[in-house]
Amino acid sequence: MQIGIYGSGTSENASKIIKKILTDFDIDSFNITKSKNKHADCIIVLGGDKGVRNYFHRTFDSSSPVLGISEGETSGFLAQIELREFSSFVGILKKQNFTIEEVPRLGVKIDGKNVYPVLNDVAVFSSKSAMLMEHTLRVNGDEVWHDNGDGIIVSTPIGSSAYSMSVGGPILFQDSTVFEIISVNSLDITRRPIIVSNGSFIEIDDISARLHCEVVLDGLDRYKVKKTVECSKFNPPAKIIRLKKDTTGISALAKKVHLAEDLLSMPPSSKLLLKTLEYEGTLTQKDLANKTLLPDRTVRLALSHLLKKGYVKKKISIRDARQKIYEISKIE
Repeated sequence: MQIGIYGSGTSENASKIIKKILTDFDIDSFNITKSKNKHADCIIVLGGDKGVRNYFHRTFDSSSPVLGISEGETSGFLAQIELREFSSFVGILKKQNFTIEEVPRLGVKIDGKNVYPVLNDVAVFSSKSAMLMEHTLRVNGDEVWHDNGDGIIVSTPIGSSAYSMSVGGPILFQDSTVFEIISVNSLDITRRPIIVSNGSFIEIDDISARLHCEVVLDGLDRYKVKKTVECSKFNPPAKIIRLKKDTTGISALAKKVHLAEDLLSMPPSSKLLLKTLEYEGTLTQKDLANKTLLPDRTVRLALSHLLKKGYVKKKISIRDARQKIYEISKIE
C-alpha cells in the first residue's frame, strides 16, 4: 500500500508525525508536490476541512480517495479524524476496511471561463458590502426570478451547513442529490430558497451593481464577474474516506443544528468570527481582525463571548509562544 501526504499551509511537524506512524505500520508514503505525481492508494490531507477543500481545488488526483485529518481538536464534515487519534485508525486504513463517500462538486464558469470546482458553495455579491446587486436566475434555461438583494448563493449538500445556513438556507443531508439556491436579503420579502436536482444547469445572468461584482468560491478565492456565472454538477465527485461509523455526516449535522439554534441569539460579530474560523482554521486575534475587517475591540468582545459559550478555544501558538491562537471547539 502506498499513501500520499498533502499538507499545504500546515505545520511540517504534522506531516512528519503522519509519515512516522505509517512507517511503523510498514506503509510506504510520500509527500505530494506539484512535481511529484506518483500513484497512491489513498491520500492523507492535513489541515481539516479547509485542507481538503484546498486539495480538491488544485485537482491533483480526483481518482484516489482522500482521508482528511485535523491537527486541532475539531473534526468536520470532510476531515473526520484528528491527528492525535490517527495511530488508532491506521490498521483499518491498511486493511482498507473503510467506506468511501462520493461528495458532489459544483463546476463553475465565470463569464464563460472555467474555474476550479467547489465542494461547498458559490456566492455572488457586490464588491462592496451593503450595496444592492441585481441578477436574473435561470435553471435549465427557464427564468426563475429577477432579483435585487445583497447577493445569491448556490450550495452543495455539504455546503448547506456552512454559509447558506447562516443566511437562512435549509440544511441538506449529505447524500441528497440536489443543490440549493438562496437569494441573500432580497428586496422581495416573499423570496425563498429553492432546491433543484443536482443534474440542473444553473445560470446567474445579467449581474450588475453600482460597483463591480465578485464570485466567492468556497469562501476562499474571489473572482471579478462582468455578467454571468454558470454552475452545474462536476464529475468526478470527491472521494472521501470514512473510518468512523459513528461520526458520519448525520452526527456532524446534528451538531450543526444545535449550533444553529444558538446562532439566532448570537451577536453578528460573533457569528462572523465563528464562520471565519470554520473556513480558515486556527487564527490569531490579529488575523481575525484583518480577515473580518472588524475593529480590534469588537473582535476582542466577540472572542470573549465565544470563549464563554465554549464554541471557541484559546491556545498558545507552537510557532510563537508569545501569541495566542483561536480555533473552533468540539460541539457535543
